[in-house]
Amino acid sequence: GLLGLLLTGGGRRLIGTGFKVGGAALIGGLAYKAYEDWKAGRDPAAVAPAGQPGELPAPTDPGFAPEGEAAEALARKLVQAMIAAARADGHVTEEERRQIDAALERLGPEDAAAALLRAELDAPLDVRRIAALATTEAEAAEIYTASLLVAGEQTLEEKGYLAMLAAALNLDDGLVKHLQARAASLG
Repeated sequence: GLLGLLLTGGGRRLIGTGFKVGGAALIGGLAYKAYEDWKAGRDPAAVAPAGQPGELPAPTDPGFAPEGEAAEALARKLVQAMIAAARADGHVTEEERRQIDAALERLGPEDAAAALLRAELDAPLDVRRIAALATTEAEAAEIYTASLLVAGEQTLEEKGYLAMLAAALNLDDGLVKHLQARAASLG
């Protein structure tokens, strides 16, 4: 539900034009495929377009496909990372905030998802706090992937934020290149 708010309607601008299909499954599939290619020593420049979401391999590593409460926890982390990345250029525009607030109104003031989103929008931007959300290498890859997808066409500030995030997540440079190639393959 948390990702759905960001991935539909007015939230689509928040996460960038390259994010044409939704959800944690896409993020997990992209991160898993990039991770798999990196581990196999494949060239990130040889990445083919991702095509349809069903064409991405289903992660066989449970770190990329948690279930139950672990999936909910990962979804919350991804939402936090996505909002931080959206704010990396220094602001959320008035129009973006209006659209987000309208979506939050539909959830209602007592909704836990709305409370999380409001808190994240109002929190100081801190790349180390976002990086600290990752407890595994798979989560680190997915948090970085979600951030890449949100950044879309990157400003200088967003590029700096992503570089700091990759460093704070302790991601290998080769893995970062694979994650970037996979995110770019969405078109």
